[in-house]
Amino acid sequence: MGLGLLIEGQWVSKREQSDRQGQFIRPETSFRQQITADGSSGFPAESGRYHLYISWACPWAHRTAILRKLKGLESVIGLSVVDPEIDGNGWEFSAASGCIPDTVNEVDYLWQLYAKADSSYSGRVTVPVLWDKQTQTIVNNESREIIRMLDTEFENFTERQITFIPPELAELIDSTIDTIYQPINNGVYRAGFATTQEAYDRGVTELFAALDHWDEVLEQQSYLCGDRITEADWCLFTTLLRFDLVYYGHFKCNLRHITDYPNLWNYLKELYQVPGIAETCNFDHIKRHYYRSHPQVNPTRIVPKGPHLDFGAPYERNLLIDKF
Repeated sequence: MGLGLLIEGQWVSKREQSDRQGQFIRPETSFRQQITADGSSGFPAESGRYHLYISWACPWAHRTAILRKLKGLESVIGLSVVDPEIDGNGWEFSAASGCIPDTVNEVDYLWQLYAKADSSYSGRVTVPVLWDKQTQTIVNNESREIIRMLDTEFENFTERQITFIPPELAELIDSTIDTIYQPINNGVYRAGFATTQEAYDRGVTELFAALDHWDEVLEQQSYLCGDRITEADWCLFTTLLRFDLVYYGHFKCNLRHITDYPNLWNYLKELYQVPGIAETCNFDHIKRHYYRSHPQVNPTRIVPKGPHLDFGAPYERNLLIDKF
């Protein structure tokens, strides 16, 4: 996620894109190399070789921070965190609370990292970014592929022998991630960045139809793919976490709160309370980013005080649970 882009290595400040019907169009990510445990890809899994660039505010980047935490890879893969607010230069490395400077490449802005990887790069400058310190390039900037690599390719460097992509559920997990992407993960943006009533109505209608569906699913089973937490759950979690905080008001996704859904709300609280997850959730960065970085949506850039949400409150699932 991020505003602005590079054109042949030159930074251009530009806002989110919509088509002629006013629909938000999310561009494809550009760096799609793979890290592999056996090194067959040319990017072998090694301790200390790779560095992860994220924003605590961004749901796509948040996914990767979660897998890094849960897999116990903090000492294996370094971390830098950008400032939550975006200005004309895009994502910035600052000394603000919660930020972590770029000690690897010592750049001031994320676009400089992209230009370093490819001096003629044209495209959006987004987080997350997985950087290879040895070849001095971006390996991958697609969150779904990064979480899969963190989940599967670094087993020799972690003592936490857990997986969120068990082989017997792999096909179901991938299809579930596909299913929730357009109406929910991207759906909040389709509503929030729509520039016509028709585009907004389409996005918000599909969003809540999908939320209704998954609330019903979670009435019958513990998690999206059955009785254990998988990558699909973490992909949904980062959107649900931000929903009542910012999407409900800022993006006009206001048919219902997540707290109005008994199953989604309790499911969200349970995931938040998995050990280590709360450490990856920075509510100040989330609210400041959305309300202060999208002047076309919130021209005053005023950040609201509320809502008060107690993600640490007891949850009620009444289902048999095998977390991992």
